[in-house]
Amino acid sequence: MMRRTPKLTLEFFHDVVCGWCFNLSPRLHALAREFHLDIRHRTFVLQDSPERMVESFCSHANAKATILGHWEACAAASETPERFAIERMRAARFNYPDGRPSALACQVAQQLGGQSGHWRMFDALQQAHLSQARNIADKEVLLDVAQSVGFDLTTFRQSLEGVHTHKAVEADRALAQRLGVRSVPTVIVRETGERLHNGSLEDLRAHLHEQARRVGRSLACGIAHVPAAEMQP
Repeated sequence: MMRRTPKLTLEFFHDVVCGWCFNLSPRLHALAREFHLDIRHRTFVLQDSPERMVESFCSHANAKATILGHWEACAAASETPERFAIERMRAARFNYPDGRPSALACQVAQQLGGQSGHWRMFDALQQAHLSQARNIADKEVLLDVAQSVGFDLTTFRQSLEGVHTHKAVEADRALAQRLGVRSVPTVIVRETGERLHNGSLEDLRAHLHEQARRVGRSLACGIAHVPAAEMQP
């Protein structure tokens, strides 16, 4: 299908450990082939340490049990429910991972490969986590996944410890706070300030058509939309 105009910029706030993000990412890949989209990946970690996991869920055991219940709901809403390795993760002998290590890895991938590198790493980490039940809080797992999608291991390892990488995670969090983002996935259309409904591919397609028509009308009338909150490049 031909690309459509005008271009829409989508701010995609996500967390690697989120099953709803796992459902949304392939839908956005499909829509990017239909629409003229610039998808900007933003890490937004809900629980950013093992201690925060316990604060949020009372114990690591309860965290895993609760989150795997979320996985079941995500699988039920997925076009490919077989991708969710629920029982493998339930049997895994490690605590359910917090999202900060994988957020750092996605930021390194962005430094090395731009937005496409970020998305490639995000998808590979989600596959490792949700389909293979691997412990993505383990640095060696992160590095193995990075190497599997083409990143240089030595460079990736060095950047993972860099101050700039940690600052990038915090910058995305600060942007999320300015925009009122409190959950993942959240997708904001930069040109209108509206949030896409996290629904089926058909629902997302319809909402994008609506957003494109709205932006097209504004451009035709010479109106430049100014989002309610400033967004960084």
